[in-house]
Amino acid sequence: MADIELEIGAVAHGGHCVARHEGRVVFVRHALPGERVRARLTEAGDAARLWRADAVEILSPSPDRVESPWPEAGPGGIGGGELAHVALPAQRRWKHDVLREAFVRFADREFPGDVHAAPGDDARAGLGYRTRVTAVAGPDGRASMHLHRSRELRPLASLPIAAPALEELLLSTRFPAGSHLQGVAPGGDAPRLVVDGVPWKGGRPDRRDNAPRRVRETVATTHGEWTYQVDVEGFWQVHVDAPAVLVDAVLSRVGDGERVLDLYAGAGLFTVPLATTGRDVTSVEADARASRDARRNAHGLPGARIVHGDTRAFLSGTGVTADVVVLDPPRSGAGAKTLDAVAGANAARVVYVACDPVALARDTALLGHHGYALEEAQAFDLFPMTHHVETVATFVRG
Repeated sequence: MADIELEIGAVAHGGHCVARHEGRVVFVRHALPGERVRARLTEAGDAARLWRADAVEILSPSPDRVESPWPEAGPGGIGGGELAHVALPAQRRWKHDVLREAFVRFADREFPGDVHAAPGDDARAGLGYRTRVTAVAGPDGRASMHLHRSRELRPLASLPIAAPALEELLLSTRFPAGSHLQGVAPGGDAPRLVVDGVPWKGGRPDRRDNAPRRVRETVATTHGEWTYQVDVEGFWQVHVDAPAVLVDAVLSRVGDGERVLDLYAGAGLFTVPLATTGRDVTSVEADARASRDARRNAHGLPGARIVHGDTRAFLSGTGVTADVVVLDPPRSGAGAKTLDAVAGANAARVVYVACDPVALARDTALLGHHGYALEEAQAFDLFPMTHHVETVATFVRG
């Protein structure tokens, strides 16, 4: 497609900036506010509501621009490193700007917090943090990823956001063409691979009946230390320090409530420490594998009740009440119907863990309709080099 020259405006949710060309909105990746760039159109057309483009030449650079540590994720490249050209402090300002815009637009208020770095990220230059990686084996058997907004695969020459041992294992191994690869480095060390659902060991499938399918994760916080068993393909926070950061944040916000609902509870990341403190905790999780992990992790904790089921159906069907609700929904957020059911639990406090700024802002407004006021919120940069950000918000019912 054609190249056009653009003056780059504000950041927007999704990892791009906004520009205008002859009255049309253009979403531009790999740019920074205030820059003048030559951009290559990637999606355009007279009938298109908006255009998309990659900045391929920087005519007037921002002082926040740095040399990308992952050129493969640059213009025309794979997804997953769309902010690698941005200095780390500026990445956090970028994410704060997105949160602020989302809250003003959807919650009609300012975002009250900051965006905090995870421990060690500045020393690591925002690299080597990711303990979970998915990829696809290309035709030559090399670990590959899709080009941004494309089905085309590109072999990986590097994966600098991954834990170093995991990067080395993925890039040094050849796999059956087209296979789905899941790499896990529990705690950032001793990586494991699962290929099309089968554990691998020594570069080949491990088809033993007792081939290990779980990894051990230890979460050490200012409130205590806990150990979890997690299915190698199960959900767990991808940043090596994210579990500790989020457990600390949640435990600091739940207050004195004794009855807690832990909704979208996964493998019990919050359930276990909450129950360890003597609270009565009901963990609700729809994914069967995660719910099994939660049951195993909470074994022996008399205050923990593990429910495998849909959050909204459980709340609506049981009429359960609680003092505190801990809510960690998927990226799309909880939504109106689920928050109606959450409000029915009549909790005095809701602690909301969110991975999408727009979803959180929309749900902030919805919780407000149920009498829950946003008391405070803080964001954590648990996905350096990407546009993603995690936020923990506290709502109190008046």
